[in-house]
Amino acid sequence: MPNHVHVLFRPIQNYLVGEVVKSWKQFTSLRAKRLLGLPEGRFWQPEAFDHWVRNDEERARIARYILHNPVTARLCVRPGDWCWSSAWRNTA
Repeated sequence: MPNHVHVLFRPIQNYLVGEVVKSWKQFTSLRAKRLLGLPEGRFWQPEAFDHWVRNDEERARIARYILHNPVTARLCVRPGDWCWSSAWRNTA
């Protein structure tokens, strides 16, 4: 998405979700600011919205939501058309 990111993942044992997200934010913000020529300062919002997935049905529902989010936002017609999605990678 142009203004946010959806990620569905299972953390590796002994890694906290907050630590994983912090690492992703640090890695991506440094590179994005360099690529975009942005000054030092905050790139990401300070808080992430996380949700514990409790079963396979909920995981499937969340995965469908993420997959169809660009379509819902009218950024593309089909999930596979959004080049920033894993759906695009699977159809290319």
